[in-house]
Amino acid sequence: MPHSRSETNTLNDATDVEKAAQAPAAPKERTPSLEVDPYICQLDPADDPKTLAVWRKWVIVLTISASSLCATFASSVAAFTETGLARDLHTSHEVTILSISLYVTGLGLGPLFVGPLSELYGRNIVYRVSYVLFFAFTWPTAFPPDIATYLVFRFITGICGSAFLSVAGGSVSDLFDNNHVATPMAVYTISPFIGPVVGPLIGGFIVQNTDWRWCYRTLLIWQFVQTVLLFTVVPETYVPVILKRKARRLRQTDNPKWRAPIEKQEHSLFRMIMFSIYTPFKLLLLDRMALALNLWSALLLGILYLAFQAFPIIFEDVHGFDVQQTGLSFLGIGLGMALALATQPYWNRVFRNETKKYNGLAPPEVRLIIAMVGAILAPLGLFIMAFTTYKHVHWIGPIIGSIPFGAGTYFIFTGVFTYLVTAYRPIAASAMAANSAVRSSFAAGFPLFAGQMYDTLGTVGATALLAGLLTVMAPLPFILYRIGARLRANSKFAAA
Repeated sequence: MPHSRSETNTLNDATDVEKAAQAPAAPKERTPSLEVDPYICQLDPADDPKTLAVWRKWVIVLTISASSLCATFASSVAAFTETGLARDLHTSHEVTILSISLYVTGLGLGPLFVGPLSELYGRNIVYRVSYVLFFAFTWPTAFPPDIATYLVFRFITGICGSAFLSVAGGSVSDLFDNNHVATPMAVYTISPFIGPVVGPLIGGFIVQNTDWRWCYRTLLIWQFVQTVLLFTVVPETYVPVILKRKARRLRQTDNPKWRAPIEKQEHSLFRMIMFSIYTPFKLLLLDRMALALNLWSALLLGILYLAFQAFPIIFEDVHGFDVQQTGLSFLGIGLGMALALATQPYWNRVFRNETKKYNGLAPPEVRLIIAMVGAILAPLGLFIMAFTTYKHVHWIGPIIGSIPFGAGTYFIFTGVFTYLVTAYRPIAASAMAANSAVRSSFAAGFPLFAGQMYDTLGTVGATALLAGLLTVMAPLPFILYRIGARLRANSKFAAA
């Protein structure tokens, strides 16, 4: 995918907000005096992460993206261990489903705490500590003595893995300027959504050919490799922390008066964490526009995670697939996401034209154009899946239907995420944290009732019900595109 200009990138506004939120406060306009502190560290080209070689930047981006993919892979691979888990740990299938729900809950709660830590101590230490803990706490899930221990550590590993869903996007924006950030940001953005699709692919192959515990042993091997890479190839990219370290070196070798801008600001970790926790929920309670978009994206992710219970019913019970073949059935969703990602050059042109139309100051609502396409494709794909799940219909039918569903999923998430960080520019981090909390709660809850719903309604009725719910939500981006500016003007949180 070719590089694009900043105004054409669906994610560049998110990048700008990330920088604005995490960079030190801009100094007041200088007056013609000598009041400027000569001992405030400045960023030299040698210190700037944007001056790294392009190949090294891409190694860093791919390492971070693979770490993010691994974190979400861990959520879905558990779906194919449930039968063995229930048998060997002497529990019920309903209890084993909690392995997904508790992990996803951890993924949703973690960013509320990890975000403030990264702003004080930098991205790198958060990556390294979280992944070391992610690796360490996965061992009890690979060799569980009982179901209680297994479930507790699934929740803890979810919290540890959440760092790459809340901090990693900032690293990408640290490395590339606005003219070249489009492609690497798109690669990172899709990685956590490809993870849940890769989990069943690998998990089905492992469970079919060996013991279910090898799903977690494979995860341990992957985590170890990622941990080594995070320590060896990923440097600190957060500029305020880079300047803080530079000031510390200069104090030791030059003059004790040297300071970094971040050191002149008063920080309270407790207050930052409390702000990170209560602001997202305040936004959900008081802003209907944010609530509607969060519910829409949460419903979509809930359906994606519900598929981990629904696909075995559709393909094993109806079409007679074995476990490995059922894992391969998720390829349709993955193919849809990949095809959607390949359309990025087209969307770049669309947003460039929209920006020109508004003389370079396009409103956030133009970012919902891509979500409009997703609003049509996602329910359409589910309806195709629903009415091709009959036993006399070839098994390729529902897999074909999952392709537009996967593409629609990518389009919707891209549009919603970008709109939230641009429309709620003053509190962009809190807007995304609110979205993460609601999405994770739906993703954790939906798998719990999937079996009962499909037993009661059948494969056609249950899948059609999900498609109907998405259809009800489909007008949302079209409505906000027309009246979003008026709603923002009346909002206490959104940017005018």
